[in-house]
Amino acid sequence: MTKGTPILALDIGTSKVCALIAEPVSDQTLKVLGFGESKSDGLKKGVIINIERTISAIQRAVEEAETQAGV
Repeated sequence: MTKGTPILALDIGTSKVCALIAEPVSDQTLKVLGFGESKSDGLKKGVIINIERTISAIQRAVEEAETQAGV
């Protein structure tokens, strides 16, 4: 990993979507810069049933993480 290049991790679940932005500070260490969470819409039992609602939930979580991270 390149030091200083932010990384976005997503956890897309049936009940919520989580987004985490972190920055590598060494080969084995990350500094968390921001975290966002949104109620998951468009999924049922782990299967996407409405792509537009799923995309919207992802966008909300990512925007919250970006705001916290200042990026």
